[in-house]
This record gives sequence, structure tokens and C-alpha cells, in this order.
Amino acid sequence: MSYHYDRLTAMDNAFLILEKPEVQMHVASTMIFETGPLATTNGGINVESIKGMIRSSLHRIPRYRQRIQTIPLDGRAVWVDDPHFDLDYHIRHTALPKPGTPEQLKKLSARVMAQPLDRNRPLWETWIVEGLDGGKGFAMITKVHHCMIDGIAGVDLAFILLSTEPEPIEPSEAPRFMPRPVPTGTELLMDELGRRAQLPLRLMRGVQSFIDEADDLREEISVRAGALLQTLGAGLRTDATPLNGKLGPHRAFDWYDIPLEEFRAIRKSWNCTINDVVLTIVTGAVREYFIHRSVDPSRIDFKVSTPVSVRGGDEQGELGNRVSSWVLSLPISEHEPRKQLESIHSETSRLKQSRQALGVEMMMKVAEWTPATLLSLGAQSISGPINTIITNVPGPQVPLYCQGARLRGMYPLVPLMENLGLGIALISSAGTIHWGFNADPDVVPDLDVFVEKIKLATQRVRDAAGIKTLGAPVSRNTGSSPSDPTPLAAAKAN
Repeated sequence: MSYHYDRLTAMDNAFLILEKPEVQMHVASTMIFETGPLATTNGGINVESIKGMIRSSLHRIPRYRQRIQTIPLDGRAVWVDDPHFDLDYHIRHTALPKPGTPEQLKKLSARVMAQPLDRNRPLWETWIVEGLDGGKGFAMITKVHHCMIDGIAGVDLAFILLSTEPEPIEPSEAPRFMPRPVPTGTELLMDELGRRAQLPLRLMRGVQSFIDEADDLREEISVRAGALLQTLGAGLRTDATPLNGKLGPHRAFDWYDIPLEEFRAIRKSWNCTINDVVLTIVTGAVREYFIHRSVDPSRIDFKVSTPVSVRGGDEQGELGNRVSSWVLSLPISEHEPRKQLESIHSETSRLKQSRQALGVEMMMKVAEWTPATLLSLGAQSISGPINTIITNVPGPQVPLYCQGARLRGMYPLVPLMENLGLGIALISSAGTIHWGFNADPDVVPDLDVFVEKIKLATQRVRDAAGIKTLGAPVSRNTGSSPSDPTPLAAAKAN
């Protein structure tokens, strides 16, 4: 009998290795919608309509009906079809108690996100939460294991599961799911041994391909060697800070909105990237938060990891991880936003020039041929040593709908890796940048204070760049999520 499986890439497998009882490696988001046509006569939400929409899209997301299986002795994981797939297990339905405030939703989101995914089932869950703002809105909390998606793949996934059409869509008849036979442990092991036997030939072909494609072989070798050394030497240790410590089982979640046009105006004023602006705001917030916690920021080398997509144009729409990372120190000893920006822009420009992101990518390519025990070393290159992660993903700039219900906010969550008490994720959507803050309350007991520091740092950056503020847009459904995009009335003060 023939069987089928897909081997996880080294990077996808690395996110399985990084997971521990107190370190959950799923990416998540809380999306907030108007009830729209999904409202029912009894004040609830038509969950069956949402479920039908997801069911009709499953054939476009094969991983949603696959689970992982481990190769004996080797320890690597593969994807196999789940013959017992049950959509009702993965789609959960719950409600907020009255009055259904954003604060209640944040607490529920944190509890849902703190729970591990069951590795015996496909690694995703969607929670539909009704009762927001007295029943005027609802939320969807999504959890997908990081071994399945990166940030860009998550955006592609949103386009599959949501729609740009403001009217409900009648779910199409999806192809019947016929799970393919699952290999036995012995079959997986024999296949892997055969794959290892081909290693010398594959290496020779890879070397020849590299030589043929390199415009300047000596320069390309030099650049890649330098990138690898930078990755390995990005930081042999991290300083102790109020944002770092041993993780516990609990999480706190918060969010914040900023009009995208304000960031674009700041970028234009300072001739930098939006990511430079984000890092400058975080620099100011971390500095002020440390001072609040009676810690001298000038005595700390605060390192952050910023994921960098290496996804090619022909890989759009594919799940899995095609991401590397930069590691850089934020200038938290500097108090002037413009000087912070200049330091950050200089560093990010240097990282682009040195192509440091190649370092992790090269390690992962080598790791494709290593046992899982050695792969764990490559996994560590993704996670540190750093003090926090800041990920910024460009999202859809058009309105999205769930069966006619307008999406008003989508707040991302980046998982906390070992010793990281805070993770910061951003996504832009329909004219707004949404910030999501994931924290361990045992390490960062005052996440609300840090978010206030982000707001104050944002205002300081606006003022320093001479930008008039629009203020964070407010929606009746979320307390802080965006209304329709508003043009920037005056981009720059005289």
C-alpha cells in the first residue's frame, strides 16, 4: 500500500524543538468584527455560517487537515493526513459576560493563547467569541503553530479565510477529503536512511549550482561567510532586564492602534523605513519603562530580534516559514528620538548591506541534513540570545469581511521564547497599524504601563518629526480599533 507524507523543513522543525511546557510556539491573533449580517435574532452570532466558510476553504489549506508524526531514532517531524479530522474540535464557540468590554476580551485572549496545541491533532484552533460591546461585535481568536506559518503566510491565510466582498458568500461545495495512508514508523525510518545515502551527491549538485549562479564567486563566499559569523556572534550573552526572566504558564495580552498615514509621514520626514520608526518608538518606550522600574538604561545592551522575510515571489500563498532575522542593539541610552532613529537607521542599513539575514538561512539549509539533536543548535540561532522580539508584517490594505461582517481590528501575537517576558508584533491593515503585546505577567506584571510608554514614545517621535497627530482611531466595537481610514490632514508642521 502506498503512503504519503511531507517532510518539515529545518526551520519549521526548529519551532517544534523550541517548544517547552512554559514556552508555547504558536502564533496567534485576535480579530474584531462588527456583527453585521451574522447577528442572530437572539443576540448571538451565526457560527454555522462561519464554520461553513472555513469548511469550504479547507482544500486550499492542506496543513489544516494534517498532523505531525515523528521519524523514529532521527527525531524529525513529517506532515501526514489526519484520518480523524474533526472541524468541530478546531472551531470553538464561546461568549464574553456582559458588558463584553475590550478588557474582558484581552483577558480571554491571553488565557486561550497560553494553552498548548494538541500535537496529536492538526495544529490550529479558531475561537469565535460573541458578546463584544453588548453584542454589537464579535471576535475570532486564532492559534496556528509556528511550524505551519510565518507572518507573511499568516496574511496569505487571512485572504483565504476572509473576503474582500461586503456581502455574505454562499460556501462552495469543497472537494471531499480523502485522507491518504499514513506511513509506519519503519517506513519513515527507511525513507530517511535512503535520503541520507544521497547526501554526498546532493551536496555536489548544490556546490555546482552555487558556483554556476554566483556572479562573483569570491565575493559571494566572503559575504555568506561574514553573514554566518555575524549570526553566530550576534551576542553570546544578554544583559538582565525587567523584561527578561524565567517564564511561567500564564500570559497577558494588550493592543494599541496608530494610523498608518502617521507612520508614512514620519518615514517621509526622516527619510527612513517604517520599520526604523517602529524600532525608534520601541527604543523610547523601553528606555522609559526601565527608568520607571528604577533600572539605568545606559548600563544595558538591549538586543532585539526582528524577523526578515526571505520569501520569494513564487512562494506567495504557501504555508511554512521563509524567514530569517536581524539581531541589533537598541540605543536605549539615548533620550532624543531623532538620535535614536539615526542610530537605528545606520544599523539597519549596515545589516542590509552585510546581508546578515543570510546567516540563519544558511544554518537552516545545512540543518536540513542534520539529525534533530543538531537541529536544535540551529533553532537557538532563531531565538537568541536576545531581550525581545519585534515583528512587523505588512497586512492587507483593503477592508476584509467574514461572511459580510466587517473586520475592524486584528491584533497579532508573537510567541514568547525562553527567557523573553515580552514580545511585540505589528500588522498594518486597511489604513491602521495594529500593535499586539504578549507578556508573561510573572516577568512583566505591569504590561499596561509598558503600553502607555509606547503611546508616549509615539507622541515624542511625532513631535520630533514635526508631524501633526490624528490620534488613535476609536471604534464603538473595540474601544481602540480603527474606523474607516482617515486621510492625514496635515502631514508636517511648518
